[in-house]
Amino acid sequence: AMAGGLEPHLEALRRELRGPAVLSVLIALIAVAITFLIWRFVQGRRSSRKAVLLLGLCDAGKTLLFARLLSGRYRDTQTSITDSSAVYRVSRDKSTNVTLIDLPGHESLRLQFLERFKAAARAIVFVVDSVAFQREVKDVAEFLYQVLVDSTVLRNAPALLIACNKQDITMAKSAKLIQQQLEKELNTLRVTRSAAPTSLDGSATGGPAQLGKKGKDFDFSQLPMKVEFVECSARGSKGEEGEADLEGLEKWLVKVA
Repeated sequence: AMAGGLEPHLEALRRELRGPAVLSVLIALIAVAITFLIWRFVQGRRSSRKAVLLLGLCDAGKTLLFARLLSGRYRDTQTSITDSSAVYRVSRDKSTNVTLIDLPGHESLRLQFLERFKAAARAIVFVVDSVAFQREVKDVAEFLYQVLVDSTVLRNAPALLIACNKQDITMAKSAKLIQQQLEKELNTLRVTRSAAPTSLDGSATGGPAQLGKKGKDFDFSQLPMKVEFVECSARGSKGEEGEADLEGLEKWLVKVA
């Protein structure tokens, strides 16, 4: 009798479970689960990338900056022809660390070394000589453009810092001016590359043509990665007798580690 009395309620529950409301809940739960799995996958891939690449033209100060970050001491440097790497602890009271990799800036070497290490990049520090910038702006923009349109860099979107070095020298250009000039030059490069002739198979000989948003002048906010600018001095105002001015860079490394 009791079972017979419960039967109508059980039947109603069965109908309810087959209803559209429950189906919607199940679909929502599945969507949440898939989103969570994708997030875990992306985070896992990001956590496996522990390298911070130091890029830039020759004589921008990458190697001295590399040495200062690791030891705090000044040292005489020369143009690098190979990479240098070391573990950098981002905070004295934490065990968090990244692998700093100083890559050669020579025109004949820089892209092949970028090719070797780009997949491991958690972040990129692009070092600019703030004193020579006005003279080198086209070369700086050309190299930066090659980095920004690289398919691996675009896909992984590592954090990017433009380190405006040599600020201890009076003639150094400010980070704001460097940003404005780079955006202008990158926009020009984008236009000229998109107008490049195509090869016989129909592909563009100038490589990827689109940087930023189509129909708008380029600025760094249009990129898939977060881009920041800091002013710094690997040499420091007192040269080898004093300390470097790398506070902005060190804070940024703590954020991206």
